[in-house]
Amino acid sequence: MSELILAAADETAMLELGAAIAEATGGRGVIYLLGDLGAGKTTLSRGIIRGLGHIGAVKSPTFTLVEPYELGDLRAFHFDLYRLADPEELEFLGVRDYFDGDALCLVEWPQRGAGVLPKADLTITISPHGGGRSLHLAPHGPRGEAWCAALAAAVQKRQHQ
Repeated sequence: MSELILAAADETAMLELGAAIAEATGGRGVIYLLGDLGAGKTTLSRGIIRGLGHIGAVKSPTFTLVEPYELGDLRAFHFDLYRLADPEELEFLGVRDYFDGDALCLVEWPQRGAGVLPKADLTITISPHGGGRSLHLAPHGPRGEAWCAALAAAVQKRQHQ
């Protein structure tokens, strides 16, 4: 499975796609989220985090840079690097500890952490499409490929119901 393009007509659809992504990941790995301001990166992250079992608010970590979520035996970290001035600032946060392979890390604005962040398993680029959004999923390696295959199968199954 190579790249996958999905559509979300509205916020509800973005949250549902997020839940499907959460299920595909099993709560582990690294996902980069790209798109302009207001594209829906945080909405998709909210769907993913809720899909992992979080109940309650999922706030944007614009000012804190990272929001941790403890979800039973799963951990998720939601990063928003929009306000990051220099990638080296991530070293002071101990960013490498978050990416130990035992958590799901969602990174908005990953280009601002270039050279410090680990490679993503999946990059999702969100762009406007009609009144909704288009999500371009690009896998990087076997884990990302497996996620895309699972998502493609889930979307196809949903369309036939």
